[in-house]
Amino acid sequence: MNIIGRRKIWYLISLILIVPGIVGLILWKLPLGIDFKGGTLLDVQYKTDSVTKDQIAEKLKETGLKDVNVQPGADSTFLIRTDPLDNETIQKTTQALSEIGEGYKQNRLDSVGPTVSSDLKTKAIIAIIIASLAIIIYIAIAFQKVPKPASSWRFGVCAVLALIHDVLFVVGSFAILGHFFGYEINSLFITALLTIMGFSVHDTIVVFDRIRENLRKSPSLSFETNVNNSIIQTLNRSLNTSFTVLIVLLALFLLGGSTLREFMLALLLGVSIGTYSSIFNATPLLVSWQGWTMKRLAKKNAF
Repeated sequence: MNIIGRRKIWYLISLILIVPGIVGLILWKLPLGIDFKGGTLLDVQYKTDSVTKDQIAEKLKETGLKDVNVQPGADSTFLIRTDPLDNETIQKTTQALSEIGEGYKQNRLDSVGPTVSSDLKTKAIIAIIIASLAIIIYIAIAFQKVPKPASSWRFGVCAVLALIHDVLFVVGSFAILGHFFGYEINSLFITALLTIMGFSVHDTIVVFDRIRENLRKSPSLSFETNVNNSIIQTLNRSLNTSFTVLIVLLALFLLGGSTLREFMLALLLGVSIGTYSSIFNATPLLVSWQGWTMKRLAKKNAF
């Protein structure tokens, strides 16, 4: 099985996977939830099925609310998003909602001000950058004894490039889902991204560690052959581990309730693409970089 020899095909598949998401990000941007843009979120439920989205929107406009978004859900539930509201306005809003139909119940109330949401955005970006730099440094140190001419820093950079690929895919997917299906990202989404990064780099390190062992055991073989052998030797382990994780995530996505659904979907997408990138991106990139470096040295020595 010559996985490395077909690396241009894997690169093409990666482009096909991430380009639609990048286009979606450019056209529609990320669907930020109240955690990042500020606002108030109400999750309400009625016993009767007669309450409609238009009734709720009209009633709330009568109370003086201007920017109101009402999204119906299952079992007569409604997600109501507005600008940030003070306590007095929240009480008036709750009173107005209770008058619409029988059996009014408030399942959830979240309110985030614009200052807090801006701080969350900044901290989320910093967390992802710090995690990426820490991964590069850790892998570079852990693989510093890798046989020459391989470079430990190349291992670290290739792992992070695969991580960027995974993050772009998940973020781009949510840009598309947000535009067409009303999905939003919140602070749990950042938790999902960091979890995806950890899972993906763990899978990549397993392959990289086998590459290091094979480079020591079989120095007579070419770098590309050793890498390809390492992928084949760890392939079953990677696929089996990911498959068991995906089963659990799928169960939570289907049965975990609406509050966890977007978080679980992000993890499902991330673990799937992370498994792909560890096998078909990180290691092929390492081979391509190594080959380019050797060609450059050969040309330099020729002169």
